[in-house]
Amino acid sequence: MTRASRSGFFGAALATLAAGCGGEPPAAAAPGRFHFTDVAEASGLRLVTTNGHRPATQILEVKGGGLALLDRDNDGDLDVFVPNGATLESPQRGPGCRLFDNDGTSAGGGGTLPRVHDATAAAGLRFDGWGMGCAVGDVEGDGFDDIYVTAWGHNALLRNEGGRTFRQVDDAPAAGAQRWSTGCAFGDVDGDGDLDLYVATYLDFDPAHPPPGRSFKGVPVFGGPLGLPGQPDVLYANRGDGTLEDVSAAAGILAVPPSYGLGVAILDLDLDGRQEIFVGNDSQPSVLFDDPDPAASAPAAAAAGAWTRPLADRGLLSGLATNGDGRAQATMGIAILDADGDGWPDVFTTNFSSDTNTLRVNRDGRTFDDRTTLYGLGSPSRPYVKWAALACDFDADAQEDLVIFDGHTYPQATRATMDSDALQPPQLYARDGERFALVTGAEAGSWLQGLHLDRSAAPGDLDGDGDMDMVVTELNAPVRVLQNDGPQGRSLQVALHDGRPGAKNPRGLGSRVAVTLDGRTQHRWICSGTGFLSSGEALAHVGFGAGAADASAEVLVTWPDGREQRVSGVPLGRRTVIERDG
Repeated sequence: MTRASRSGFFGAALATLAAGCGGEPPAAAAPGRFHFTDVAEASGLRLVTTNGHRPATQILEVKGGGLALLDRDNDGDLDVFVPNGATLESPQRGPGCRLFDNDGTSAGGGGTLPRVHDATAAAGLRFDGWGMGCAVGDVEGDGFDDIYVTAWGHNALLRNEGGRTFRQVDDAPAAGAQRWSTGCAFGDVDGDGDLDLYVATYLDFDPAHPPPGRSFKGVPVFGGPLGLPGQPDVLYANRGDGTLEDVSAAAGILAVPPSYGLGVAILDLDLDGRQEIFVGNDSQPSVLFDDPDPAASAPAAAAAGAWTRPLADRGLLSGLATNGDGRAQATMGIAILDADGDGWPDVFTTNFSSDTNTLRVNRDGRTFDDRTTLYGLGSPSRPYVKWAALACDFDADAQEDLVIFDGHTYPQATRATMDSDALQPPQLYARDGERFALVTGAEAGSWLQGLHLDRSAAPGDLDGDGDMDMVVTELNAPVRVLQNDGPQGRSLQVALHDGRPGAKNPRGLGSRVAVTLDGRTQHRWICSGTGFLSSGEALAHVGFGAGAADASAEVLVTWPDGREQRVSGVPLGRRTVIERDG
């Protein structure tokens, strides 16, 4: 069954995030097709983030800056959470996190603006560590989203108490060292129906005793990551009551040498009915944790806390560990999309300068091919240090777009010494037939020419008009709200709700959504961990381009446990929630 609503448990905010994308070639696109305007100040979202100092003097100051978009009070609109960071002088206590509640929209600036207010104190939020990344998931299965925050030092689970306040549960670091956690994601890894949590970690760093500097392309820079000890990642199994247990050893996570983990995404990459864990590492091969024999898995045993066998790392065998040349990359952002339209999830990652972004096309669920150059995503990205990657159909034209936010790691970077200046513009790639084309000029608005030290970003429909806006964080700079005010085609937003008694994953994290209209099927994945250090609403957004406005689509949902549910006659132009039917 379906239900369409702009409020309630999964109302308007569920139309927030996109998992797929599109765009016409720039030469053929009408002016303003991808036009965005920064409305943060006008909307009331006023926050200058703290991430050490600017210019940075140590590696700890340049990696953070995540955010989360969620409907924390189930009132039908999208709220914004920013964990914020700290400084080298006071690494354990910074200015604190911020939560902005969405009050709906109002007229202003020649159109309709989202309006927010600072609800941090009212929500009882007091996290003031050096925050890095965020993951959003309903840990207890009570219908209200919780937030997990990674940090240098103490991570924290912010438990949502009925949409009113949050109760903070600190996660102490390992004995003898300050853990530096980065990316994190929720997913049902053990197949028992509730949400487990994977936390990527980076390296050993002591602000009181920073490592010696090094040289990069002949220029003196701060030390790291190379030469510093990596830290092991952590997998937490949900006990079923909302408490988390470290099962890293039993699950095989500790069998992989500690690496410089930055990003993580959890989804069913091989369509075998089990969730895989893809971990993007900095300057080292990436990792793909997979069940070596999913047919023999026993969810009942997992629910009892017993892992029948460890997960296996298939990164090298699958082609996800390195690029097509066999080189490890400095992987930061992760986006999931269906680049070739075959229904298999493809993996796009962003990387350091003097290297390209990488698109790995999924051949059969077991192997991935590097098709970066074939799709036109290589050379234009080479000069930049690339971070957040978003895959969204920003203009709803039934083609997938990619947007990447950039900014150099080293503040002394110049084109003459390091290929590019420290401040860098975003890059927007629109689909142009078989390839992507880089969008330039005034077509997308001044935001695309702005020079920044950007890090994280998340897409979401903040103003409730059906298209995808973006929230972006920059190091020690104002958070930006990029409102999508370009012309739009037809679209459909699909959210999921598993309201069965005892269900522990109400938003269906880990599901696959296939939408068919006019004989064409588009696929989206509702998963946790994409972007960079950020989290957005669990929703599939699909565009269809021009055509009859009163058309209806067929939706096929593959839930995380493999159950398929087909819904026909879903009307376009609205937010639709599909209720699980069994």
